Amino acid sequence: MLYYKLYNRKHGFMIAVCDKSLLGKTLRSSETKIEFFVNPRFYQGEQATKKEIISLLRKAVNINLIGKEAVQAGIEAGLVNQENIVFIDNIPHAQVIIMTD
Repeated sequence: MLYYKLYNRKHGFMIAVCDKSLLGKTLRSSETKIEFFVNPRFYQGEQATKKEIISLLRKAVNINLIGKEAVQAGIEAGLVNQENIVFIDNIPHAQVIIMTD
């Protein structure tokens, strides 16, 4: 299961998605000195399956994904490329912005 939260924006909605096991954890990368807190206030809204998340991702204009399952959903939705994934403490993270006219 994944946690997700929707944020309404002027031109659509933003979705924040995280693997359930990461919620509330702080990830640290000694290599890049990045510290990333998987904030429940930002990510914890509803729970959904990967299939349900993929459907939501395809409708979003802004996407924030953290965790193996969450990022895999972005890949399967056709929105995330492998070369655009950042790893923090060996955990994948990706952001997507959909440009519309």
